[in-house]
Amino acid sequence: MKKLMTGTAIGLVSMTLAGAAFAGSQSVAACLITKTDTNPFFVKMREGAKAKADELGVSLKTYAGKVDGDHETQVAAIETCIADGAKGILITASDTSSIVSAVTQARDAGLLVIALDTPLEPIDAADATFATDNFLAGELIGQWAAAKMGAAAADAKIGMLDLAVSQPTVGVLRDQGFLQGFGIDLGDPAKWGDETDSRIVGHDITAGNEEGGRKAMENLLAKDPMINMVYTINEPSASGAYEALKAIGRENDVLIVSVDGGCPGVKDIADGVIGATAQQYPLLMASLGIEAIAAWAKDGTKPEPTPGKTFFDTGVSLVTDQPVDGVESIDVAEGTARCWG
Repeated sequence: MKKLMTGTAIGLVSMTLAGAAFAGSQSVAACLITKTDTNPFFVKMREGAKAKADELGVSLKTYAGKVDGDHETQVAAIETCIADGAKGILITASDTSSIVSAVTQARDAGLLVIALDTPLEPIDAADATFATDNFLAGELIGQWAAAKMGAAAADAKIGMLDLAVSQPTVGVLRDQGFLQGFGIDLGDPAKWGDETDSRIVGHDITAGNEEGGRKAMENLLAKDPMINMVYTINEPSASGAYEALKAIGRENDVLIVSVDGGCPGVKDIADGVIGATAQQYPLLMASLGIEAIAAWAKDGTKPEPTPGKTFFDTGVSLVTDQPVDGVESIDVAEGTARCWG
């Protein structure tokens, strides 16, 4: 079964601006602030922003935290962008609520602030949000995992490898989406860890990287060495979880699912490391964000959310080479062609 990128068609119609409209205009300054500059997801986001900035004649400066969760560096970057006279900021916030005061300062100074991938708390603290529907991304891998396990899902032993303690965040959306998709009752959907379903062995945090994923998996295996279903916040953490399982000879009898759909992650599906992943499109998020800043600088136009949603939906697709009935997906070949958007 094939699934088109949800919201992308709408996005391309409503947001794509002709580069010629900005040709020859005075240079517009913009900033991109990501959580890190090492995660391949954010590397691709930076590439997408730079390519579109070059096309439209936008002067782009990029900043990143030292690690996922480095809030202070992101605040300093916002202050620098204001001082430099930027017209707009694209940001993937490490701390979605604490960053709001700095974002408000930027907006009060006349900058357009767009959240990429990770909605702020509250979401309207930014002028707009360009993102995957992260709850849906989690829900898709949860539905797939439940269908793949079949009757055994009723007795699953689930390890949850999350992003960080900070809640709410994009990690909460993916976590809670997965649990709902798997058929587990949620407590407060704005946080993880309050569920009462006995199938959940526990939650641990990964900081979204491979080493964090390995350590978190080791911690959960210490609680229950018979975990057979692992949710991971992203593919680097999934790779770390796989290595921890491989170290005890269990890499072939534990189902791992993830989110991002980056090129390395799709390859991990082909190699049997990950069973399925929800693919999102960071290059598209960033390029549309640059277009939005250019439009704001030109005539004060602000981007509109996808109809029926509070954010601009850049789409999601489930990628797997093991399709299941009732859950639409694309295969590894198509996922490879689309990876990073």
